[in-house]
Amino acid sequence: MSQEYSRINKLIDQINTHNHNYYAMDNPTISDSEYDRMFNELKALEAKNPALVLPHSPTHRVGGAIKKGFTEVKHATPMLSLSNSNGDTLMKDLTRMSVSPEELYCCEPKLDGLACSLLYENGFLIQGLTRGDGMSGEDITANVKTIRNIPLKLMGDIPKRLEVRGEIVMPKALFEEYNEKRRAQGKSTLKNPRNGAAGSVRQLDPSVTASRPLAFYAYGVVKTDGGSTLYRSHYDSLTLLQSLGFEVSSYVRRVKGPEQVKKYIDAIGRVRNEIPYEIDGAVFKIDSVEKQEALGYISRAPKWAFSYKYPAVEEMTTLLSVDMQIGRTGAVTPVGRLEPVDIAGVTVSNVTLHNQNEIERLGLMIGDRVIVRRAQEVIPQVIGVDVSSRPTDAKEIVFPTHCPVCNSALVRPEDEVVWRCSGGLICSAQRIEGLKHFVSRKAMNIDGVGEKLVSLLFEKGLVIDFSDLFHLTANQLMPLDGMASKSAENTIRSITQAKKTSLSRFVYALGIRGVGENSSRILATHFKSLEALMSACIDELVDVPDIGPITAKDIVTFFSHKGNLRVIRQLLDAGVSWESIKTVADSPIKGMNFVVTGGFSIVPRKSIEQAILDAGGKVSGSVSSKTQTLIVGTNAGSKLDKAIKINGAGGNITILDEDAGVAFLKGHEVLA
Repeated sequence: MSQEYSRINKLIDQINTHNHNYYAMDNPTISDSEYDRMFNELKALEAKNPALVLPHSPTHRVGGAIKKGFTEVKHATPMLSLSNSNGDTLMKDLTRMSVSPEELYCCEPKLDGLACSLLYENGFLIQGLTRGDGMSGEDITANVKTIRNIPLKLMGDIPKRLEVRGEIVMPKALFEEYNEKRRAQGKSTLKNPRNGAAGSVRQLDPSVTASRPLAFYAYGVVKTDGGSTLYRSHYDSLTLLQSLGFEVSSYVRRVKGPEQVKKYIDAIGRVRNEIPYEIDGAVFKIDSVEKQEALGYISRAPKWAFSYKYPAVEEMTTLLSVDMQIGRTGAVTPVGRLEPVDIAGVTVSNVTLHNQNEIERLGLMIGDRVIVRRAQEVIPQVIGVDVSSRPTDAKEIVFPTHCPVCNSALVRPEDEVVWRCSGGLICSAQRIEGLKHFVSRKAMNIDGVGEKLVSLLFEKGLVIDFSDLFHLTANQLMPLDGMASKSAENTIRSITQAKKTSLSRFVYALGIRGVGENSSRILATHFKSLEALMSACIDELVDVPDIGPITAKDIVTFFSHKGNLRVIRQLLDAGVSWESIKTVADSPIKGMNFVVTGGFSIVPRKSIEQAILDAGGKVSGSVSSKTQTLIVGTNAGSKLDKAIKINGAGGNITILDEDAGVAFLKGHEVLA
């Protein structure tokens, strides 16, 4: 048994280290298959030896037995709230806090999730509590153990007793992904990331918590080790937490003086939508722990910290009507028309209602008072209904049986929740949306031909099919509103120039269901000719990286449709062409992993990425330990920060600016 105990301990330490590298450092150091092998070995050993299951084992993260209820536990140190500051009181609050214009402040984004306290003894997690009423919280220990980036065992120089405060959040991208999967399955969705995080943690069944995409960000240390202070500044305490294995927001900054605090608040407000988790404000604290203690507390809030609230992303308004919109793939999307409401500085009058299942789940009726959410610069959506205020004349939302545009029957495949118009290209709504996609920047990139002009050309009957664009003349354009002789000639010149494109752009422009910009590049690089792609079977397509069976089926279906083949033939006859993709032999960069980010002035970014793909290199949209070369333009942002962070943890990513990157690719004959 001693040998198995030793092996269990070793596996636990290895897996917890890999979890830290993956979640906290964004620097995976092991393949998924190898991680699974180690994890399965640990589970098997623990099943064979139940007495050897240790409290810091990563197997606890999969969730355990359902609890009867949460136990209320008193906080050793109260979890206080923060006083709010705003644009009118900000400078006054900062002046009242500080004793010097050179005062150091620690500034942090105010995370919008569930506040949580984690208690460690001798380096092991022994308790997790919600904030509750500030004096007592609910014991959620079993649930927090399922959150992947919460260390079950601390690293480095471990204090005997440590209490860590932080926020459990649901990252925005993972929240959207989770909800999309639920909608596709016809299941209920989460209202917003904040509610999603709070509701997920307060589940009596820990396996439900384990199934949700949650993360913990530490923002404070409570006095520990018998009341001793482990740090002299709040900022240093966060650095300490990182060294122990916790994840801390990368947007934390230490600044000097009130003016720098204000600049920080303004800066975070500008990038609010880019931050990967929801925030509802910024927090600024006196950095010196000694000064914090001297300032003390008032009521149930510290005098040394304030929160600054940004405009809300949710408001209430009235649903006035619902229209059914038909997309380019025939998908029917119900769109709600609202009584206009201001949300975070933007007037919102339309919302997506997604599909019939979503309307039924919400129990939504025309005339209802609804909660509307606008976040991440996505289309606003209804997340709740105030049934108690429903008017007596509220009307049921009736889904049509036929397309409101072409009157073709609506169909819904068994495995989908979306209704689709069966009319195909006889449906003018599908054709016009397809045309807008065809001319867009990432598709054929026809400069000067935007959605407004496409709609006008379609309305006048000048452009019905894609190929009609390439037969237009300046004389046909000049009578249109906003067109003069010069602008008409420039538009025709842009259309003519767009005939020379690339295979990946052409494939994307066709608007094949499920085939996005990146998939188009991968398909073009893999098959190297349109003919090879058009004749590929499902099995051949599934062998292509990032192409799944559903997308493969959609591609085969698209190229087997006579109408689509006619459109392609007409485009080629109109002169649309591209350079053939050369077969990669022994390119020096073949198989290398690149990330290209930022703005470029010498060579367009898309041209750099395509040249790398054509030479057999790989282009990813995110930085990881597998990245070998990062080429950065201006305003590189978080990807550059990640690369520097990975290199600081022992990684080896070559970081090149635009000049050096272009020179590198030219030197390897990737760019001419």
